[in-house]
Amino acid sequence: QVQLVESGGGLVQAGGSLRLSCAASGSDFSIIRMGWYRQAPGTQRELVATTTNGGNTNYADSVKGRFTISRDNAKNTVYLQMNSLKSEDTAVYYCHCAARRLRLYDFWGQGTQVTVSS
Repeated sequence: QVQLVESGGGLVQAGGSLRLSCAASGSDFSIIRMGWYRQAPGTQRELVATTTNGGNTNYADSVKGRFTISRDNAKNTVYLQMNSLKSEDTAVYYCHCAARRLRLYDFWGQGTQVTVSS
């Protein structure tokens, strides 16, 4: 198993910034990709940003230019710097990890609430 521990959520005013962190731990798995998804009430979980071992990144159109994903491979930790936050960014943010052990597995964090007040 891969355990994901998230931190950094909270309440912020519109236009403000937050930084989320997610640390992965677990043996016998090779982490391929890490990223962030979010889910607002009454909606489906959606991709926010992902990053691969090689440093390739992918962002949702709604966060491009405002959010930055980064990763410390040595620490197996992924970060999401969120700037210029909007009320529509309010959601539970989930850390995701795709890791391989003979085959590919998906792991999820417990989620951290981000609330942006207008």
